[in-house]
Amino acid sequence: MFALTRLARCSAIRRRSLAEISTYLQPQRCRSQASSTKARLNELDGPRLGQPTSVSHPHLIQPHELVPGLTLDEFQQRRSKLMHKIQSYASTFGDNYNGRSTKNHMVIVGAASKKYMSGKIPFVFRQNSDFYYLTGCLEPDSILVMTIDQGAKVESMLFMRPKDAHAELWDGPRTGPELSVPLFGVTEAHDLGQFETILGKLVSGLQPHFWFDMKSCDLQHVREGVIKTSSTENIQLLPVHTFLEGLRLLKSPAEMELMRRTCSIAAQSINEVMAETRPGQSEHHLFASVDYKCRQRNASYLAYPPVVAAGRNATIIHYVDNSQLLRPQDLVLMDAGCEYAGYTSDITRTWPASGNFTAPQRTLYDMVSVLQSDIIQLIGRMGGETLDQLFQSTCYRLGKYLQEIGLVPKEADDYKTLVSQGYRFCPHHVSHYLGMDVHDTPNVPRSRALEPGMVFTVEPGIYIGQECTDVPPEFRGIGIRIEDDLLINKDSAVEVLTAECIKERRSLEQLCQQAEAATDSA
Repeated sequence: MFALTRLARCSAIRRRSLAEISTYLQPQRCRSQASSTKARLNELDGPRLGQPTSVSHPHLIQPHELVPGLTLDEFQQRRSKLMHKIQSYASTFGDNYNGRSTKNHMVIVGAASKKYMSGKIPFVFRQNSDFYYLTGCLEPDSILVMTIDQGAKVESMLFMRPKDAHAELWDGPRTGPELSVPLFGVTEAHDLGQFETILGKLVSGLQPHFWFDMKSCDLQHVREGVIKTSSTENIQLLPVHTFLEGLRLLKSPAEMELMRRTCSIAAQSINEVMAETRPGQSEHHLFASVDYKCRQRNASYLAYPPVVAAGRNATIIHYVDNSQLLRPQDLVLMDAGCEYAGYTSDITRTWPASGNFTAPQRTLYDMVSVLQSDIIQLIGRMGGETLDQLFQSTCYRLGKYLQEIGLVPKEADDYKTLVSQGYRFCPHHVSHYLGMDVHDTPNVPRSRALEPGMVFTVEPGIYIGQECTDVPPEFRGIGIRIEDDLLINKDSAVEVLTAECIKERRSLEQLCQQAEAATDSA
C-alpha cells in the first residue's frame, strides 16, 4: 500500500511537471523566453528526454555541455558556419549559380535509423556522424533542415519522433518536438510526420539551392520526400558532403580535447592487454580484454572490429577472425581503438607473446620503429607536407631499410624501384584522417596540405607471407605494424596523441616480462 501511495504521488508530480512544460515550450518557433525555458528544462529529471543530459547523467556531462565535451553553442556555430560557407562558395560564381539566381540555400541531413540483426533484435545504435556533428542529437530517424536567406540569416529545424507512451515503454524515452528547441538550440521543431508537408512549403517559398546527400541518408521516407519535392519544384539536388567534411577535418579546441581523451583510453587499455598477454591465450580473449578495458574507462565501445593477429595471421592486413591460440614464438599484432563521446582512436601495436623478440623479429621491429619515427619527424617538411607525400616517403625509406638488412637486392638503387619494393612489403597507405569516424572525411583528398586542427594516423608496417620464397625463411610469416594518432595543434606543433601506448622495443619486453614474473611469483 505504501508503494502504491508513493507511485500515485509521483504520477501527480509528473502530470504537474508536464503541464508546466507545455506552458513554456512550443513545438514551433523559439520565443523570447528561451532562457527561462532552458532553466525549466534543466529542472527536468532527465529520463523523459531521449538522451543523457547534465541533469540525468552528471557523471558524464558537465552543466554547460549538451553532450560530453561539447557545448550547445558549438553545435549552433557549426550549423551557422556550414550555411555561410555554402552561401559564400555559391557567391563566387556571381549572381547565377547552378543555373539559378537565388541566394537562398537549404541543407537536409538525416539521422541514422535503427538496424536489426534479426526480427526485433537491434544492432547497437550509432548516430550518423554528420547529423551528430551538426545537432548533438542521439535519437534515430530524426531530420535536420537548415536554411540561409539572401540576408545571410540562418535558421534550423528538427523533425523528431513524437512522444509515444507505448513505444517509450519498450524502447525508452523520446525528447519529442516540444523539448527539442531548447535542448538542441534549433529555431523550430516538428513531428516527423509533418516533414514532407513542411518541406514542400519551405522549398516553394524560398526556391533555394537544395543540398542533400542521397547516398548517405538511411531514411527512405526522407529520400522519397526530397526527391518528390525537388522534382515538383524542378530544383536540382546538390551534394553537401564536401562542405561538411571540410568543417569536420579541422578540429575545434573542444574536439582536440575529445581526441586526446579517446586516444588516452585506448592507449592505456592496450598497455594493460600487452602486459597480460601469455602464450596459450586466444586472440579472442585479447579482443574481449581490450573491449572491456576501454569500456571500463567510459568508452562507448570499440571503434571498429579489431585485428588481433598472432604469428603469420599478422601478415593478413585486415585479419578479424581473432580465433587462434598464441604460441610462445608468436608476435601479436593488435589494431584497436575506441569511441568516446563520438570521437575515435586507432592504434596498432605489435609485441611478443612470450615477452621476448626473436632475432629476426627484433630486426624487423626495430626497422619499422625507426621508419615510423622518421616519418613523424618528416611531417610538415619536404616529403611530408601531405598524407600522400608521407606515403611516398614511407615506401622509399622502407625499400632502403629492407635493402640495408638484405631483403631487397643491392642493385635496386633507383628511387622508383625502392618505392616499389617498399610498397610490396607494405601495400597500404601510411595514413588516413581520424575524428568522428575511423577513416574520417573520406572525400577529403590525402593530397591536401596538412594544417592545424587535422588529426591523422601514421602506421607503417611490414608483412612477409610464407609464400615470399625470395626472403630468408626466418623472416617469413612475420607481420609488424606500429600505428599512432597525431594532431597538428593550434600552435602548429605535432602531438602524438597515443604516445603513452608503449612501443619502444626494450620497454615492451620489460612490460611483458615484469607482468609474467609477477604472475609466476603469485
